[in-house]
Parts: sequence; C-alpha cells; structure tokens
Amino acid sequence: MTPLRLGFIPLSDCAVLVIARERGFFRRHGLDVTLCREVSWANIRDKVAVGALDGAQMLAGMPIAASVGIDPIARPLVTAFSLDLNGNAITVSTALWARMLEADRASALARPVTAAALRRVIDSDRQHGRAPLRFAMVYPFASHNYELRYWLAAAGIDPDEDVELTVVPPPRMVEALERGAIDGCCVGEPWNSVAVRRGLGRIVATSYEVWNNSPEKVFAVRRSFAERRPEVHRAILCALIEAAAWTDAAENREAVARILADARFVGAPQPLLATSLTGHLVRGPGEAAEPVPDFHVFHRYAANFPWTSHALWLLTQMLRWGQLRAPIDLHAAAGSAYRPDLYRAAARDLGLAVPEIDLKREGTHAAPWQLRGAAASVQMGSDLFCDGREFDPAAPVSYVAGFAVRAASVRLDALAALNP
Repeated sequence: MTPLRLGFIPLSDCAVLVIARERGFFRRHGLDVTLCREVSWANIRDKVAVGALDGAQMLAGMPIAASVGIDPIARPLVTAFSLDLNGNAITVSTALWARMLEADRASALARPVTAAALRRVIDSDRQHGRAPLRFAMVYPFASHNYELRYWLAAAGIDPDEDVELTVVPPPRMVEALERGAIDGCCVGEPWNSVAVRRGLGRIVATSYEVWNNSPEKVFAVRRSFAERRPEVHRAILCALIEAAAWTDAAENREAVARILADARFVGAPQPLLATSLTGHLVRGPGEAAEPVPDFHVFHRYAANFPWTSHALWLLTQMLRWGQLRAPIDLHAAAGSAYRPDLYRAAARDLGLAVPEIDLKREGTHAAPWQLRGAAASVQMGSDLFCDGREFDPAAPVSYVAGFAVRAASVRLDALAALNP
C-alpha cells in the first residue's frame, strides 16, 4: 500500500475524497490515504507546495494561478480531475435582504435573482454618503470570487468600486455574518444553509444560476509529483473516478450526508448536509425547501473531466479583474495546469467513455445535450450564463473585451498579439 496525505476543506464538495477513503476506493487501488482537514485554502496551497500534503482538494483557479505565477507560492501544480460542478451560493444578510425587497421587490423575488435590487441599495447608500457594502469570498482565485463578481457586474455593479470584497475562510463565513463584519458572501455548502438555518442570511443566487454547471473544485498535485510518481497519480485518479460515480448516485446521497456529518470531515448536522446533497435548498429562514436537482454534480455531465476551456474561462476572469496583467499565451497557460490527457488514461483503464476534445463552447445549451467528440455517447448538462453571454475558448481576448465592467489595467492589445 502506498501511503499518501491528501488535504481537504470542510465543505459538501469534499465528498468525493471522503467517499474514496471511507468506502475503500483508494485502498482498492493500492493507496493508504490519510485525509487532512485544513482550515483555509491558503493552508492547502502552502502544504501542497512544500510537500506536507501529496495532493488536495483545491479551487479550480488555484493550479492556474500557480502556473502563471500570480499566487504567492508559485509552485507548478497540475489537475487531471474535476471534483464537481456547481455547489456554491451567494447569501446576503437578512438586513440587506430586507433592504433589497424594499428597493425593488419584483427584481429581488425574480428567478433567477439578479443584482438589480442590490444595485438600487448601493445607489441609495452612495447618495447618503454611507460606507460601501462588504462581501466575502473564500480566496482571490476562487470560482466564488469570479461568480460573485460576474453576478454583480451583470447588473452594472463594479465589484472593485461599488462594494468592498474581502477573504474569509469557508468555516468562518457564518460567524462573519453574525458579527456584522460582512453584508453578504459567496461560499460553498453547507455554510449558506447554516446561515439560513440560524436566521442570519438568505440565499439570493446559486452558482448554477450564475453559470449552469460551472467548474468548482479540482484535485491537484505538484507537477513534480505527477511526473515522478505517474503510477501513483493514475491510481489516485482511478479511485476518485469510481468514488465520484458512487457519490453522484441519487440513492447514495443520504449516505454521503451521514459520512460528511462526522466531525473528522464537515461536522455539520446530517439533515442540513442532506438538503443540498439530495437536490433541495431552503432559500430563507422559515421558507420551504425548493428543488435544485443539479446543485451538486459529482460525476454526471463529464463533471470529472478537466476541460481546458474551463481553465481558459478562469484565465479570462483573472484578466477581467486585473489579477493577471502580464501578457501571456492563454492556451499554453491553461494546458500547463489542466491535464485532460492524464484523466483520459485513467478513465480508459476503467473502461469509461471520455471526451476526445479538450475545448468546448459555454453558454450555448439551455437543456441537456450529447457531446460530439467522444468515443461513445456522453450526456452533458445546460451551460447558460446569467447574462446570456457565450464563451468561445478560441477567442478569449475578444470575450474579455466584450464586458463593459472590467479592470482598467487589462492590456488587451498586448494580449491579442499573443492570442490571435
């Protein structure tokens, strides 16, 4: 048995790693895995970088930020496995929700909820000289950051000028809401539901409503680990693929919630975890649960495939918001961090159908569809954005240029020269 130490954050979407350990999938592939619960994404980043962890659950943008050198510890990372799609939500404090209802009730109660009512609140605060609202996300290169920014900007709110953004680790998000340190947040489950249950907040939009079936967490290792221990890395991928399929099955979701409720993992009440895991969500205190069938997708829709186009979209957001300022070859950067070739090799060992293409357009499907470019039929899910835009991975610079709200520091002319 090969001993490994793998890190995770206490969130519902650590499920695949936990199930791989608890249901014996790692052991089946010759791996003796110790799961290490960490308190923040910075801890995950640092421990993987120095070798204290062999690999870890990571935010989808973390391997990319490391590969282009904009994360503080720029150790090259690679991911060959997406842990899930969706799973986040934007929650506002009950006080802010009341103000949104008063400002524009129709917009606030629409489905999906736009930030139009929030913009009216912000405009009112500016006219009365009040301090800007403060929103939290979990990490600068997190999908949470980009989803929150995308949702705000779609309503004409500049996330760098009209509100204040701050970083709060997921397990501390509810406490920050309770103390009044933040007015809202974008975080993964179960922390939105915890805030609702305690009467502290209301879920105004899910990540699925911002971008249907968007990439969320990945499993990542140091590039040197993948290169020096390819057989071990492949065994990890095989175990995770099998665990993801088991986790995604509807008949197993209650069992997943029961396992995650253990204090070693998430440590939240099982009924609370089961709500979103079984496809339901309580939006606000005292409200009934509503169906959200694709809130957590762990295996369906080729969810585990590390699409290079997903990496490219994340790079466009790093560009859009001024995190990435030096002109780079975007396709080369995406291909350095996301390795669909390694996933294909593991999936074929298991006899699974896999995409034969690395790139796909986003924002073009309102319903399930069949992927062309696979050896066998692969069903995909809808992929619409909340503002109706489309993303063509062949033209990332044009995509960034099309947004009215973006950082002034973006050098689109220099980028276009490297990305024709």
